[in-house]
Amino acid sequence: MKKQGNTVEIRWHGRGGQGAKTACLLLADVAFSSGKQVQGFPEYGPERMGAPITAYNRISDDKNSVHSNIYHPDYVVVVDETLLHTVDVTSGLSEDGAIIVNSTREPAEVRSLLGGYKGKVCTVDAEKISVETLGKNFPNTPMLAAAVKISNVVENHKFLHDMESSFKHKFASKPYVIDGNMKALRMSMDQVKVG
Repeated sequence: MKKQGNTVEIRWHGRGGQGAKTACLLLADVAFSSGKQVQGFPEYGPERMGAPITAYNRISDDKNSVHSNIYHPDYVVVVDETLLHTVDVTSGLSEDGAIIVNSTREPAEVRSLLGGYKGKVCTVDAEKISVETLGKNFPNTPMLAAAVKISNVVENHKFLHDMESSFKHKFASKPYVIDGNMKALRMSMDQVKVG
């Protein structure tokens, strides 16, 4: 299906248990609270820890009547770099958009693994950021922030404000979780590299 007007489409690739689906749904929540029309949904296959999963966001200013998977995304978010070797993550990806990969590598190094993709390649070390700020490898929080920064589907300050409100609601009795997640979001926005 052809997307409508000002719609931004994002495809997420991750593995079960890494939070790609959760990040996708959080992005939908934040975009909705910014007044956007949103869709956020996973594509279910084998639901087991470590299995490749795909999730999608469709975000626009106007009502969206397209209800299908996303085949020609503007942005692709890869939460697990090992998927670059097993999944065609750039399939249908617009060269006017970008791919955002959780990696310790520079964008130029990752580009060499993408089969000739000519658009923007972005990297962020989501594992390092999440271990530093949350004490464990939860790559979805930094990858969510990198996706917002690169795609600009929501203004950065609005995104951070809404995420803090969401965290305060969900983790009211755990302020350290709120602080750690907010640090992870800010660090990711500062550290994402564009090549």
